[in-house]
Amino acid sequence: MAVNDKDVAEWKDRFNDVLARPADHINQRSPEGAQSWSEAFFGCCSPIDLCLMTYCLPCVTFGKTHHRLRKDATLAGYEPINTSCLLLCGSACCGLHWIPMSLQRADIREKYNLEGNCIVDIAASCCCALCVLTQDEKEVKARDAAGQGNNAGVKQQYQAPGGMTYPGAEPAAPAAPQ
Repeated sequence: MAVNDKDVAEWKDRFNDVLARPADHINQRSPEGAQSWSEAFFGCCSPIDLCLMTYCLPCVTFGKTHHRLRKDATLAGYEPINTSCLLLCGSACCGLHWIPMSLQRADIREKYNLEGNCIVDIAASCCCALCVLTQDEKEVKARDAAGQGNNAGVKQQYQAPGGMTYPGAEPAAPAAPQ
């Protein structure tokens, strides 16, 4: 586990942007044609493994979502204890967990063109932090699996499967043209 200087600089820049332009962020509205969240807000008990991980170690879920959102949707290079995890842990010690959670939720809304606003993000992060963390992780995972993220996998064209063969049989040679 190591603190990543690039992540620290990124979080610092995001905090400074909000502090420099608070009215822009607070008055932000959903763009025209914004989509609904595909994952239910109170669906935080399913899947149970994500529910339990988030309940016991919310910072790990937060860091995982950050990695999917900002680095690699397939979690390549992911470490459970990362800079974002430590940020949430430290801010929670001061009762300020809702700040990085609200910023991450705003990033998710922006990336996937989802409905919502800053006030709802803050209220949800203050009152139902575990539901927010679970919904965010499930939303990012589902949308990236569907190819809606910037890290979508390589898409190949359809390739016809090979001919049928019986076990132990050699494939038939192609017939000669007549």
